[in-house]
Amino acid sequence: MTVLRRGRRTDAAHNPVNQLPWKQPRLTLEPSRILSDDQIETIHRQSLKVLEEIGMDILLPEAREIFAKAGAHVAGDRVRIGRDIIEEALKTPPAEFTFHARNPAHDIRIGGKWIAFAPVGGPPNCSDLDKGRRPGTLEDAGNFVKLSQFFNTVHTAGGASVDALDVHASIRHLHITRNKMVYSDKVPFVYATGRARLFDGIEIVRLARGISHEQLLEEPSTYTVINTNSPLKLDAPMGMGIIEMARLNQISVVTPFTLLGAMAPVTIAGAIVEQNAEALAGLALSQLVRPGAPFVYGGFTSNVDMKSGAPAFGTPEYMKACIIGGQLARRYRLPYRTSSTNAANSVDAQAAYETVFSLWGAIMGGGNVIQHSAGWMEGGLVASYEKFAVDVDLLQMVQEFLKPVVVDDDSMAFTAMEEVGPGGHFFGAQHTLQRYATAFYQPLISDWRNFPNWEAAGSPTAEKKANALWKQALAEYREPYLDPSALEQIDAFVARRSKEGGEKTDF
Repeated sequence: MTVLRRGRRTDAAHNPVNQLPWKQPRLTLEPSRILSDDQIETIHRQSLKVLEEIGMDILLPEAREIFAKAGAHVAGDRVRIGRDIIEEALKTPPAEFTFHARNPAHDIRIGGKWIAFAPVGGPPNCSDLDKGRRPGTLEDAGNFVKLSQFFNTVHTAGGASVDALDVHASIRHLHITRNKMVYSDKVPFVYATGRARLFDGIEIVRLARGISHEQLLEEPSTYTVINTNSPLKLDAPMGMGIIEMARLNQISVVTPFTLLGAMAPVTIAGAIVEQNAEALAGLALSQLVRPGAPFVYGGFTSNVDMKSGAPAFGTPEYMKACIIGGQLARRYRLPYRTSSTNAANSVDAQAAYETVFSLWGAIMGGGNVIQHSAGWMEGGLVASYEKFAVDVDLLQMVQEFLKPVVVDDDSMAFTAMEEVGPGGHFFGAQHTLQRYATAFYQPLISDWRNFPNWEAAGSPTAEKKANALWKQALAEYREPYLDPSALEQIDAFVARRSKEGGEKTDF
């Protein structure tokens, strides 16, 4: 099963989307600090105590054997990991590395002060103003890949921005990953929810890049997200994912899902200790398998609504956790993954302010990989087309904000002030005329017209403008070049693995 390939349509808007050029931003400010260095060390020591004295339940026998061989105490599923194992593991992962796309122009750097925005990933549902909220399909999954490819401020092809529920789970990963590598030439995600899914995804990525198995081992070419089963548990598929990604020198993003009051203590300090312990256990497993394997420290700590138990995002607690997680990642010299989130049910004011809060916490926390940056809704249950477009505008504004301010003779504009003099205006100054077209950021969604002009234009709201924007983006989208022989190999692989049953399921 495939989605038809699509190029530029004849009904595309006459004025193309005026977006920023492709560029990977960097944090040009000092990252924020909430805790002192002494407090960070206290959390580090407490995390080691948790791993040594309480330990983690690790459900994959192979993972337990790896820990036991390193000197951890194993009793049944419980693994107690000594601080010596953790401290040794912290010596080997790279602080910064290149993530290789099938188009080298879309390679990105992970770590340091580099920032990569990734789109929403994982929801079972999608929504738009035209069709409403509905289960995701393969076509929808492909559309979100196309939007991620089209918008330059999105740096990855994403995972499954929405799941393709019209394709059986046993072969769904094959068709989603196939379309991802055809519709995008940016860096891809692969599933680690089963051994066959993981190896199928990696092989499709390798075929799309047209590289040998040996070159794949030298060049990180895909990533997966490993979610621990908080509190203090690592299930078999996730343990397998860490091990096999490390063996192949691919990227593991280990991210505990620690909700204050639910899967973690109700206090921020307690939840961060738990997050840190689980992430360090994942790091140790990765580095015991292959010292130097690329590893990203993930944080996804937020709180719940204590009245209902529902997850809350974009909260003050979430922002604090983002920033403290970044302090810990910098202490360990590890790249840092965080997220841009919200719990809103529609593209409204709540969606906007919760997203801005969480995104600002992610940026100022020093996030290197910011997941769910475009399209996330309902606490991760929905991928929204309109929210994707709104978020792209927000990401571009962040990107522009992070550009360094130039201070030189020309920018300080003495000649312009001399030309205008006291009491004048700068609209007609030569300095202005030379720069007016590119002086300021031009928004994709924000409407700066005065009320009469805005009303005369039909009073367009942000979500209506976003509806038009994502449609225009899909109309202007062009499929990136893929060597026909690579596509032929991918389609043959997908057909063979589909016939074989893909990842076996019990339904």
